[in-house]
Amino acid sequence: MTERSEGSGSTVRPVTSPTREGAATGRGGEAGSTVRTVASPAWEADPMGATRRYLAAMGLPESDLGAPPESARRFPDGGQYRVEIPSVEGPPAFRAVIAAAREHGVRVHRISQGSGIMLQTDAEIREMVALGAEHDIEVCLFVGPRASWDVGVQVTASSGAVASGSLRGADQLVYGIEDVVRAVGLGLRSVLVADVGQLWVLGRMKRTGDLPPDLILKSSVSLPAANPATARLLEDLGVTTVNLPIDLTLAQIAAIRAAVDVPLDLYVEGADDFGGTVRYYEVPELVRVAAPVHLKFTVRNAPGIYPSGRHLEPVAVATAQERVRRAAIGVAMLRRYRPGAMESTSSRLLPAGP
Repeated sequence: MTERSEGSGSTVRPVTSPTREGAATGRGGEAGSTVRTVASPAWEADPMGATRRYLAAMGLPESDLGAPPESARRFPDGGQYRVEIPSVEGPPAFRAVIAAAREHGVRVHRISQGSGIMLQTDAEIREMVALGAEHDIEVCLFVGPRASWDVGVQVTASSGAVASGSLRGADQLVYGIEDVVRAVGLGLRSVLVADVGQLWVLGRMKRTGDLPPDLILKSSVSLPAANPATARLLEDLGVTTVNLPIDLTLAQIAAIRAAVDVPLDLYVEGADDFGGTVRYYEVPELVRVAAPVHLKFTVRNAPGIYPSGRHLEPVAVATAQERVRRAAIGVAMLRRYRPGAMESTSSRLLPAGP
């Protein structure tokens, strides 16, 4: 702990645990005054404790009020968090992620993709599945058909964008299911879904044995689970892991965590077209409150690349590399301020199927 004197010629020097009386000296920290504070028991192991105590000594709150509870839930291997790199558009970008993870010393547990299963060849899907198996990384591919690429105009209006991930009509629902069936036949075991009706059908297909029991159904951020009831509904439909909106507060995330058992997926840095939040200093609390949680890292100020392809490959590779670098920053922040947080040692989320 430190003693700080403010004003001209101020000094910072070690002190013993102060009293709340010291904190009441003036407003704390007027020029020439000496401020002494007492650490509460909860602060003893807090790497930010010295800064919090200094604020308390000035008569300021040491943190936002109403700290949410810690989650006792865990991944199957006992881990509290996993790292997800989104927008990994094809094998070249995936290989770039693997190399960047090695360079930065980051354990990547999942990669996800946004351009859709339908825009990848069988060979590309097989290669991504093989890379995932080789490096113990879950490979999650998005359903290709979606309203934003269909012939309808509602999603082009300012108020209609919320429907961009939905499937329009029975034929498009069939197309979306066919996308999943094809990918599963190529060995894929994790799909990203943005339509609630399709989730309902896929959940039934898993229960009836028409899809493998180890198929992970990941809900998209485009299907916003912004409250506990919606998250519970998605879980009841068979969702294996729920992507939350990028802008929920810790208290709102904690409320959703209390309502569901499945892992939550949270953007630490969000894409500009979803609001572009940057929450690196919150990573320790996100893990504490939301565990088990996939920490997702995209990058702001990056061009949109959906649907991707060879014409955008240099950008897809470069942004994938930068997402891993951002993940290294986030994980370092977590280890600095919450060194006891447990990282998953495996990417497996469901028991392997027959």
